[in-house]
Amino acid sequence: MPLHKKKAFGQEEQELADLAKALAHPARIAILKELAKRKSCICGEIVEVLPLAQSTVSQHLKELQQAGLIKGTIDGVKSCYCINPEAFKKMEGMLNAFFTITINDPCC
Repeated sequence: MPLHKKKAFGQEEQELADLAKALAHPARIAILKELAKRKSCICGEIVEVLPLAQSTVSQHLKELQQAGLIKGTIDGVKSCYCINPEAFKKMEGMLNAFFTITINDPCC
C-alpha cells in the first residue's frame, strides 16, 4: 500500500499494522521467544540458536527495534537486546480492543 494511502487510516490502525508487520516473520518470533527466555541477549548468542546468518539476524533485530518491540544497546562490537515490556502491554491492549469488537459482533 502506498504511504500516502496509509495516512488515510487512524493512528491506532497504523500502529497495530506496524506491530503486526514486525511480527510477521517466523525468525522474528523465534528471536522474541529467545529474548523472553533469556531476559536479555547478545546478538551473537541469538545467531548461535537460529539457522540464520549474522547479517540476517541483525536485520531482523533492527526491524523489531524499529517497531519498538525490543530495546537494544551497542557497546563496541557487542549488541545487547531485550524485550520492551511496555510495547507488548500496549499491543496487548490494542489487540484485546480489536478482538473484543470483532468477537462481540459476529458476522455468521
